[in-house]
Amino acid sequence: MTPSDNPSSNTANPFAEASGRKAGLVLRIVLPLALLVLGIIGYNKLSVEIPEEAQPRRERKPVETRVLELKREDYQVKIPSQGNVRAHGLVNLTAEVAGKVQAIHPPFEEGAFFAKGDILLEINPIDLQVALISAQAQVASAQLNLEKEEALAEQARLDWKDLGYEDEPSALVRREPQLKAARQGLLLAEAQEQSALRNLERTKVTAPFDGRVLRRTVGVGQSIGPSTSLAEIFATDYSEVRLPLSTLNLRDITLPEDASDPPLVVTLRDGLDDQSSTEWSARILRTEGALDANTLELFAIARIEDPFGLQSEQPPLRVGQPVIASIPGKTLEDVFVIPREAVSQLSRIRIVDPTTMKLDSSYIRPLHSDDDHIIFRDSSLEDGTLLVLTRLVYAPDGGGVIIIPEENEEVPDNSPSTEVTSPPGDKGASGSPKP
Repeated sequence: MTPSDNPSSNTANPFAEASGRKAGLVLRIVLPLALLVLGIIGYNKLSVEIPEEAQPRRERKPVETRVLELKREDYQVKIPSQGNVRAHGLVNLTAEVAGKVQAIHPPFEEGAFFAKGDILLEINPIDLQVALISAQAQVASAQLNLEKEEALAEQARLDWKDLGYEDEPSALVRREPQLKAARQGLLLAEAQEQSALRNLERTKVTAPFDGRVLRRTVGVGQSIGPSTSLAEIFATDYSEVRLPLSTLNLRDITLPEDASDPPLVVTLRDGLDDQSSTEWSARILRTEGALDANTLELFAIARIEDPFGLQSEQPPLRVGQPVIASIPGKTLEDVFVIPREAVSQLSRIRIVDPTTMKLDSSYIRPLHSDDDHIIFRDSSLEDGTLLVLTRLVYAPDGGGVIIIPEENEEVPDNSPSTEVTSPPGDKGASGSPKP
């Protein structure tokens, strides 16, 4: 008997198959869920951190720095400038008569000094001597002509009287026109004689003032004319320097504008030798009337008396030599003068309170500055505050400070410790303020 022939067997199989399918479906759903829950529970168990012991917070190390004690003082502004020495009275010396150069005297050599009235150069005087003799002859001839006319006039007056005329003779009878012409002829001849004499004297070219030869342009045997340039000469009584001043510095200085204003004394140093300690005294007497078109600077004119030391023992200051000037300006009262190196960007300085030896910051507003110093006024800073000179990169405000003594300061071996304990989390140290 086959299974298909058994009715009970055919009825049970469908139910068994349905139960197997249902159990398989449940198994496929429940098993992943169970694995997911187990994974979550295991992760939570394994991810719990084991508590570690809390490490003590490290104490902040105090910074070491050099300091400068701040003190209010009066500061006179010094405005730097520079310029080149230029000659006073630089002129072209020219001849007044024509001729050939006959002699050149030692004071007419390049670089030589001469005094007013010294003979510098001589021109051959032969032609002018002839001209003088000719003029003297003209004077003698005019004198003779005048004497003749005077004699003729006297004779005409006597003849008029002998003829018995009672009325006065006319001017023509008295030969007054002839006398006048003779007198004027004599005056002309005498003037020509004086001119010839002056021209003869001009063959000796003399110095118009005390000075020095910058460059000579003629030599012996050269033919020259009345307008020929003989040399460039300049006076040695004083020299001048044009000193440029920025318009920003004009507020700190009072310059003389008129001849009646008092001069401003300045100090000059050699611009070629930085190691030289030589100084010259000069006076600013005036300023130019307009700003320079290119730089918009105002030029002040300073005068140096006796620049070549002819009447003193000071070293010579030659024409064209560059000089550095220090011009005194106004006096700023109750200000702090600090080194430029102590100021960082945005005009910030670091300071130390001498009582607590704590680091702090302050922002300043400079009134004046030069290459080495910055000058400012601040009412919030007290005298005795310590200025930090060392550039501190990572040093927050409130930190402790250790002061580094200067090389010339001696720190005793038995001196007490300068360390200062900071509040929790910010321990520092400090040293005695620099005297």
